[in-house]
Amino acid sequence: MTALINRFQGIWIPLVTPFHGQDNRLDLEAVKKLVIHLINQGIDGLIVGATTGESATLTHAEHNELLKVVLDTVKDQVPVMVGISGSDTVEVAKNIKHYSNHFEISGFLMSAPAYVRPSQQGIIHHFEAAAAATDLPIAIYNIPYRTGVNIELATLQHLSRNPQFVAVKESGNGDISQLNDQISHTSLNILSGEDSIIFVCSCLGGQGAISAAAHIRPDLYKKMHELIGEGNLVKARQINDALQPFIHLLFSEPNPAPVKAALSIMGLIQDNVRLPMTVASPELKAKLDVALAKILAFNID
Repeated sequence: MTALINRFQGIWIPLVTPFHGQDNRLDLEAVKKLVIHLINQGIDGLIVGATTGESATLTHAEHNELLKVVLDTVKDQVPVMVGISGSDTVEVAKNIKHYSNHFEISGFLMSAPAYVRPSQQGIIHHFEAAAAATDLPIAIYNIPYRTGVNIELATLQHLSRNPQFVAVKESGNGDISQLNDQISHTSLNILSGEDSIIFVCSCLGGQGAISAAAHIRPDLYKKMHELIGEGNLVKARQINDALQPFIHLLFSEPNPAPVKAALSIMGLIQDNVRLPMTVASPELKAKLDVALAKILAFNID
């Protein structure tokens, strides 16, 4: 467990799910190509089946097929975690047991139950039931603007008593005060889930990010985080300043459509999403084409 706690830091990618054809079938060759590209760029880990991967539109069989291909391609070069969500605690625990028993994964990224808006005690019971279904580590995903409920500091402190809970992906609407409290007052690794504040999170002492935007030039995000750790804020800020306009474009329309559009321009995947997601607008694609050329050419000594 300690080994993964130490590894659950740096820049992790919540992997997009490539599709192809008019019926949007899984594009497993593109999955392999993208995973190899990201590993060569120096990423620290992958999340399969997260929101950015359009997990809500994947069947159970597709989840299994996608995960198998990713694991076969990774070959233990980086840790792979599985994204887990759901509002039925029993079903979530069942899914966690399935993945634990059938795949050699490193753990789970798990969000609070969506829509039902449980109490903090209900959130604790939900996560504890999940932990009881596996021996693997779990990273807690706090994203209240999707789930409708915030995971409060006291809840994180309670859960952290169980060593299976190793980290938090914090996406609390850019609440810097909450982010700082988590870093200062829990033993959990804190990773930014808001791409625009990765620089701030690292400066506060956070351990990295789980970043959709980092599909593009993850090496820059990794370098920025490392420079902050070394105390070189001048160079780190130069990278952050270069990344911010591009990050803004990538979230100017619903994720992951802009990220997929950028990856398509790079020739790594086809520009396909499943409904209710729609592809990036022509106007955004034109802006991405220009901005992408700049960020791909950006270099820092």
